[in-house]
Amino acid sequence: MANIPEHVLRDYERLKDELNQHNHRYYVLDDPSVPDSEYDRQMRLLQDLEEQYPDLISADSPSQRVGGEALSSFTQVRHTVAMLSLDNAFSAAELEDFERKIKDRLNYGALSDNPEIDYVCEPKLDGVAVSLLYESGLLVRGATRGDGAVGEDITANVRTINSIPLKLRGANIPRLLEVRGEIYLPRGGFAAINAAAIVAGDKTFVNPRNAAAGSLRQLDSKITASRPLEMCAYSVGQFEADLVPDTHLLMLEALADWGFKINEHVQLVSGIPDCEEYYERLAGLRDGLAYDIDGIVYKVNDLKLQQRLGFVAKAPRWAIARKFPAQEEMTQLLDVEFQVGRTGAVTPVARLQPVFVGGVTVSNATLHNGDEIERLGICIGDTVIIRRAGDVIPQIAKVVLEKRPADAQPIVFPERCPVCRSSIKRVEGEAVARCSGGLFCGAQIKQAIKHFASRKAMDIDGLGDKLVDLLVDQGVIFSVADLYELKTEQLTGLERLADKSAANLVAAIDASKQTSLAKFLYSLGIREVGEATGQTLANNFGSLEAVIAADLEQLLEVDDIGPVVAKHIVDFFRNPDNLSIIQALREAGVSWPDIDQNAQASQPLKGQTWVLTGGMEIMSRAEAKDRLQAMGAKVAGSVSAKTAQVVAGPGAGSKLSKAQSLDIPVMDEAEFIAFLAEAD
Repeated sequence: MANIPEHVLRDYERLKDELNQHNHRYYVLDDPSVPDSEYDRQMRLLQDLEEQYPDLISADSPSQRVGGEALSSFTQVRHTVAMLSLDNAFSAAELEDFERKIKDRLNYGALSDNPEIDYVCEPKLDGVAVSLLYESGLLVRGATRGDGAVGEDITANVRTINSIPLKLRGANIPRLLEVRGEIYLPRGGFAAINAAAIVAGDKTFVNPRNAAAGSLRQLDSKITASRPLEMCAYSVGQFEADLVPDTHLLMLEALADWGFKINEHVQLVSGIPDCEEYYERLAGLRDGLAYDIDGIVYKVNDLKLQQRLGFVAKAPRWAIARKFPAQEEMTQLLDVEFQVGRTGAVTPVARLQPVFVGGVTVSNATLHNGDEIERLGICIGDTVIIRRAGDVIPQIAKVVLEKRPADAQPIVFPERCPVCRSSIKRVEGEAVARCSGGLFCGAQIKQAIKHFASRKAMDIDGLGDKLVDLLVDQGVIFSVADLYELKTEQLTGLERLADKSAANLVAAIDASKQTSLAKFLYSLGIREVGEATGQTLANNFGSLEAVIAADLEQLLEVDDIGPVVAKHIVDFFRNPDNLSIIQALREAGVSWPDIDQNAQASQPLKGQTWVLTGGMEIMSRAEAKDRLQAMGAKVAGSVSAKTAQVVAGPGAGSKLSKAQSLDIPVMDEAEFIAFLAEAD
């Protein structure tokens, strides 16, 4: 900028600051300080300067909110701190149970005065969760939540949203700040978008959440810029600063000082009775709000208590969502079909006269099992009340008996599988009836292959559900092992597959051969064995052979594996058909990094808890975590007295400080790499 006059630089910075201040007052504080004409005049002056001196344009310029060139696709973003979901409470009793568990874990009963726990209550906005990353006060990345571990980069789109600061304001700006929040579409904006769509002859959106999600996934950010999206911040992920708030409410106040919009109904309360009072008050205000909410989120206010409480697999122990009653409508049950799942579970599915409930058109609902059909006393032809439980899963809540027609037909649970005609059996003590056909059953084969190919399992890109159905229906494949025998010429000419698509699919199948033991175990579809259990088995036994050979007693010695899961594992590996498929997969080249057959020798860190903090420059944090878990360590997200070792990369903050205060050993990244090399 050497050729730009000094007074121009001063004018440009002044205009930027003033316009950003106007935006903040208008979109965040709802308190505009200048008329629109003055705002437009200043924006025009700014744009004139940027046109005359293009080198002036910076990422925090208000002119950059209009959107840029369209993208060809979204890139993936791995969240350094996972974006977890929340457990739900649907009643006051469940909320009280939530607090009881908190007090038990914190040993509150041992305290003489037994104080109430303070909670921050926040309306649960019905929008899209996002992550915003700021470095030295500047917005550098926006990402969707995705599956909690990996989302999509939507930086260009979030820059267009006026309530999101491009540059943090105020004092004590953090070196690194990751803000979590909800992007939503106010009801007025939703109505305007749909009105415009009707005029243009376009398809309308079903509800504001659907519209917000669609707006954020536009490859052309100019389209996003045209939508009146808003964002409220509700928490932080990564945070590196000299001053760290010690409560959640103080953190929200700091976010407000830095320019973020915080919901006006956030409130600090003490104890569950006050939480319930807040819930009743917000339920009464719900219909009059300018935006949709589907419940309340309660968070333990004290951040040190949050850290002590920690997390379960996919949710924090210190927060819960109290859902509003599900929305209900009446419709007619037209028929019942029986679907067969991956494990042979036979599930009755109600086919309904389509009805609009909870923002979506519902035409199917689960009936769960035979016990549920009997409990409801339901018949085909009945008028029923449909509820979207948790505003997500449609289910039949009640039969309106006074409307039952004379020709109503009882629902008869089949004795034989509707797909393979094998007998349907129900194990004593289980509610679910299952097809006995195993992998002879076409439905179970399809579901097993779909699970095997899914992203969290073998991650075969391009092998979607419809293609699996086609391959099985046409007799091209009969098991997961058959996938690795597929040739391009077999696929070319099939419906949905051109030459290039067929070649890409074969290449993706070949690439999936290199995996990990944990993913392979998960991909097999053993009942009750999810990702976490697959990793636990890999960590504790070290090899596939050891897992296969394990008996009930050995499995029950492993943390987090109970008698039911242990029996499913033993039964799976005692089935000769399953073993033959595993052998075929290994012979086809499916493999993972060598693991010492002596689990104890190959897991020198077994029983230890490690913590990774700060950035990593030589290897990714995900790779570091995988290496530690392969050596038997548990990788935790917080430091405690039980932590065995902390690995601190560049920018390590509060976790490093806590480790030092507890005299926990700390190594830097170079020492960690050397440690891994020595272990190899």
